[in-house]
This record gives sequence, structure tokens and C-alpha cells, in this order.
Amino acid sequence: MRTLARRLAKGALFLFSLTGIPYLFYGLLYYVVGPEGSPANKQDAEPTVSIVLPTYNEERIIENKLDDIYALDYPMEKVEIVIVDSSDDSTRDIIRDWFERRDAPTLNLIEEDERRGLAPALNDAYTAAKNEMVVKTDCDSKIASDALRVAAANLADPHVSAVTGRNADVLGGSGVEEGYRGIQATIQTLESHLDSTLIFHGPFSAFENDEIVPIDPDSIADDTELALLIRRNGKRVVFDPDIRYKEASHSAFSKRRTQKDRRAMGLIRLLAQHRDALGRYGMYGSVVLPFNWWFMLVSPWLLASGIALTTLVGLLVAGPFGLVVPVALGAFTFFGSRDRLGSLQPLYALFDTQVSLFSAAVKLLRGEGSAIWEVDEELRDQYE
Repeated sequence: MRTLARRLAKGALFLFSLTGIPYLFYGLLYYVVGPEGSPANKQDAEPTVSIVLPTYNEERIIENKLDDIYALDYPMEKVEIVIVDSSDDSTRDIIRDWFERRDAPTLNLIEEDERRGLAPALNDAYTAAKNEMVVKTDCDSKIASDALRVAAANLADPHVSAVTGRNADVLGGSGVEEGYRGIQATIQTLESHLDSTLIFHGPFSAFENDEIVPIDPDSIADDTELALLIRRNGKRVVFDPDIRYKEASHSAFSKRRTQKDRRAMGLIRLLAQHRDALGRYGMYGSVVLPFNWWFMLVSPWLLASGIALTTLVGLLVAGPFGLVVPVALGAFTFFGSRDRLGSLQPLYALFDTQVSLFSAAVKLLRGEGSAIWEVDEELRDQYE
């Protein structure tokens, strides 16, 4: 029995060690490269802008969102707002009333009779967008006043055709999400300096109109998919921490599953669909994509297997007392989901993300994954 326990313990140690190797590699790369800010050769620019805003039953928050857009530090006569709406509440009436009271920006309202999902709606909106720079934003997010100008400065670099930003302040005060976004910003800054970043964010992503191509109608990672396709067509897609937005998020473990697991499902499916990009497109395919493959598809399974083996070893060696492993993990989750781990909070945020990726992989294997999202009214409360 003890021989078996020793072998299992060595197996668990091997799995945990293997899980951490790519993270150490990325940490070393970060130390060597020393990336700061955006890698784009920024230049002052003031292109015409199409702001794409998908809406579904946003009557509680749509006026606030339009007010925020109107307050941006950018000439509104150069801005059109393309809204694709599938609401069955009063969202459209509020939109029309808001625009009747202003000369600019202009409105292009696409009315859908049925809710088809976000990706088909975005494809229609991108096709309708007329201006040089196209910005996709979510209704339940707030954008910094200089976001359009910073995005335009990035896209003025002829080698850069898409840029995204960072969640500078999590609405609702989720320490879990703040911890993860801090780690994510570090990773994305490094990736952008190596070549291009993978993940693009719904609250703010900007694209050169000429480089936009249709995305998969069944996509549940629409912003990231468009950026990936642009990179595959030869242009860089980067992260700029100077582009700031605010997005609401939960800390509670069960509530985060709905929000995070769906995003994780979209990213995993996208990586699998574009597996032929591995090893191609410079450092993007040889470093950035392999790391994201490891982080999203391999690491969660290794971590889960390591935890299972460690629990089994505890049970073999100490009987019922071996349950100390799952009990300790439960305590870690309990306090982490309540933002009460202090300096360990970023570590919990990383663990929470791995849980989402593992859960998402299991759901995808079961054939789950819908392109139609459910509105989280509690998160909407943070935006009102």
C-alpha cells in the first residue's frame, strides 16, 4: 500500500511540476524582454469611427451607455453608432429618443426580429459599419474618455490592425477578477511585444475596417476570433494597457461559473478550430499560441489530475484524515471567492480560471455551448 502511495505521490509531484514549466518560461521571457505598454508605433490620428454596440433588453442601461459614448474625448461628427438590436423590451424606443435629441453621432440601427446570437449580429454590424476604425463595445461596460484616441494611435502603425485594452477597474469590486486581470495584462503585454496577443476583450476592441472579415456564426469568442483571423491575414493584433475600461464581475465561486465558463468554452473551441496555426505566423504561432494551448487545454487537466492523485495518496496513507487535501482546497476556495486571501488572492484568481477552463472543457465534450448568452441582471446593477 505504501509503495503504491509513494508512486502516486511521485506522479502527483510530476504533474504539478509539469504544469508550472510553461509559466516559468513565460516569466523568464518577461524578464528578458521587459515589455512596457503597447509595442505599436503610436501616432496622433483622428480617423472616422464606427462604434458597434450589440443590444438585447438593455432598457435599464442603454441610455447610460450612450451618454458615456457621447462624453468620449473625440469629435462626435466623426462617429457613427451601429446598434444591432434583438430586444423585446423598450430598448429601441429609448435609443431612438436619445438620438432625436442630438445632431451627432449618427445612428445606424439594425433591428432583428429574432435573437440569433452575438456572432451573426456582429457580422451584420461590421458589414454595415462605414468608417475607418471600427470599435466593438459591450453595453454593460464603461470606456475611459481617451480610449478612442489611444486606439487610433495604435492603429496608425501600419503593421497593427487591431488593439484591445484592459479592465482598469472592476465594477462591483471583485478581488478575484482584479487579481486575474492583473496577471492577464502582464501576459498580454508580453505577447504583444513578442508578436501579437490572442485574447481580445468585449468591452473594448478596435479594428481597421479594411481588415475585418466574417466570423463563425456559432462563435462564442467573437472578439478574439476576429483578432485571430486578422493576425492570420498578416497584420499584428496587440494589447495596450493605456486603453482602459470598466466591466462588472462576480467574486462568488458559483456566480463566476456562468460568466467565466462560457468565455472559457469559446476560447477553447476557437483554439481547437485554429490548431493549424500552431508553428506558423512567427512568434504568434510558435510561442503565443502554444502557451495559450497549454494554459487553456492542458494545464487544467494536469492540475485536476494532480489534485486527484494527491487526495488519493492522502486517503491511502492516512485513511479518512487524508481528506485534508480537499478540505484545504475547499477552504482556499471559500476564502478566495470572498476576496479574503490577501497576498494570495492573485494565486486564487489563477486557480479559479483553471477551474473554469476545466469545467468548460467538460461541457464541450458533452456537446454543450450556445452562442446565445443569458443576461446577468445582478451585473447590470453595477452599471446603472
